[in-house]
Amino acid sequence: MSLEKVDMEDLSKLGATSITHLPDDCLTIIFHGLDCRTDRESFGLTCRRWLRIQNFNRRTLQFECSFSILNPSSLSAKGLDVYTVHIHRLLRRFQHLESLSLCGCTELDDSGLTRLLSYGSNLQKLNLDCCLKVTNYGLSLVASGCPSLTTISLYRCLIITDEGLETLTTACLSLKCINLSYCSQISDKGLKALTQQCRQLQAINVSHCERISGVGFEGCSKSLVHVEAESCKLSLEGVVGIVSGGGIEHLDVSCLSWSPSGDPLRGIGFSSSLKILNFRMCRSVSDASIIAIAKGCTLLEEWNLALCHEVSISGWQAVGLYCQNLKRLHVNRCLNLTDNGLRALRDGCRSLSILYLNGCARVTPLALELFKSHRGDVCIKEEEVMCIKPYSPFR
Repeated sequence: MSLEKVDMEDLSKLGATSITHLPDDCLTIIFHGLDCRTDRESFGLTCRRWLRIQNFNRRTLQFECSFSILNPSSLSAKGLDVYTVHIHRLLRRFQHLESLSLCGCTELDDSGLTRLLSYGSNLQKLNLDCCLKVTNYGLSLVASGCPSLTTISLYRCLIITDEGLETLTTACLSLKCINLSYCSQISDKGLKALTQQCRQLQAINVSHCERISGVGFEGCSKSLVHVEAESCKLSLEGVVGIVSGGGIEHLDVSCLSWSPSGDPLRGIGFSSSLKILNFRMCRSVSDASIIAIAKGCTLLEEWNLALCHEVSISGWQAVGLYCQNLKRLHVNRCLNLTDNGLRALRDGCRSLSILYLNGCARVTPLALELFKSHRGDVCIKEEEVMCIKPYSPFR
């Protein structure tokens, strides 16, 4: 029944005299029509019936401690009992949640997740960032209670191991996004279980996972478009594994521990669909790799080459000549960017709108002024952007 069909004459025939006599579906329409957050939160204070409607239609829940992650000292020393009791009560109250954030609940242990077995069937997104006491058993509770899960963030869940990840991937086959950054116990074994079991995966973050070399990505699905692997010890085979699916659009391999024997990227066929590429502090990347990527990845929209000291004139010329869709380019502190290299970027890169440039000692003030006069459409910014995240599927 729609609200438009319920007029005063119909209500009078039914003997109804106030809004409290409206059917539940009409009250639900009214609830969803409230734009003000305060009004939505106050809706259930009217009566128990309205509270039931509010509870039934609640789809997201985020604990206040989620905002305390930057200030851990603000969390109560007795947080375990409080958080567990609150989680149990609220999950029993809001039984149709689709998104739940427990970010920052550092004292929460596995017992706090037991209610998911009863009320987690509709849950699609779960944030367990910095839940430092959640173990593999807690992850098994998530796996058993949340079969519809598509997104999970386990940032700094330091106790989770490959076994826990394997349990999760066996049950949650619809996973699309997973954040494993700073999960120090995860290795390529758990990563391989993830990429082979969950064939709908779209985004993975394994930044600062020192036990991951990247070989666990081998044979990944083409649906995988977003990979963040900052400060990982990727091997040559690992980089090949990441791009093996052929669908990568966003790749962050910054701050890698590259081999001193030469450029580890030479000869690797990067996905032609790449749009965002972060090579920040990849000091061994040579002109040969830059030229190959510039020629093969013509859809690139953002490229971070900050502190890539081996890139010289031939590399900059290739970027200017072939990267005609490039909108944002980072060249901060590139020792081999000279006036000629800057001129190559100036005369090429016709779609460029932002150039991050500072600390380039071999670029003269005259060359910089000439760039500005010829390319008034380009904004030159001096601040250095540590990572490229115009869109994050993990938020």
